[in-house]
Amino acid sequence: MDTSAPVRILTVCTGNICRSPVAERLLQAGLNQVVPGGFQVTSAGTRAMVGDPMQPISADIVRTFGGDPENFVARQLSPKILRGVDLVLTMTSGHRGEVLQLDASLLKRTFTIREFARMLDVLDARAEASAGGPPVAEEYDDGDWLGANAAFWRGLPARAAGVRHLALPADAAENDIVDPYRRAPEVYRQMEDEMAPAIVSILRHARLNAPVRGNASTTL
Repeated sequence: MDTSAPVRILTVCTGNICRSPVAERLLQAGLNQVVPGGFQVTSAGTRAMVGDPMQPISADIVRTFGGDPENFVARQLSPKILRGVDLVLTMTSGHRGEVLQLDASLLKRTFTIREFARMLDVLDARAEASAGGPPVAEEYDDGDWLGANAAFWRGLPARAAGVRHLALPADAAENDIVDPYRRAPEVYRQMEDEMAPAIVSILRHARLNAPVRGNASTTL
């Protein structure tokens, strides 16, 4: 595997027009700021409205948080789409099960987005407690920078799963994000309220652990 290749993240919901597109575009926008060129975030649906654009209210949510909803087209989840993915973030536990029916090898790389975010919160709290503050990122020259980022993220699912027992919700429903399709705008707001903290946690973990570009490439 090319260690400098972008980390491939796939977000999954049902129709691929409401929830997973929001997660896709907001994660991509945030991760682009952390490590430009370091991530490729895409999405798909287990019963996708293939070819449809993102729902208008979902697009508005993406714009509100600084993402770009344009040129989105819904896709059907398939084994081909799953091939080579480093991390799968689903909107519900049911979607996770459907991903694993298509590719059981992704068992240790597939989480609901909310459970994954809670695991990262645990990892961040542990790191700060042991170091007495946020981790100090290592410096890398341009040749190693993207590779260091890719190596970190490809090892992250195993580290996250190792603290799963410390990140269990009081109610299993807290792993899921509500489906707002064909429902009132208030349900889209509920979707936003459930998803936004998870995205914030994932982007925070990315920022805290991003490799730092050194000055080797500018040395004369």
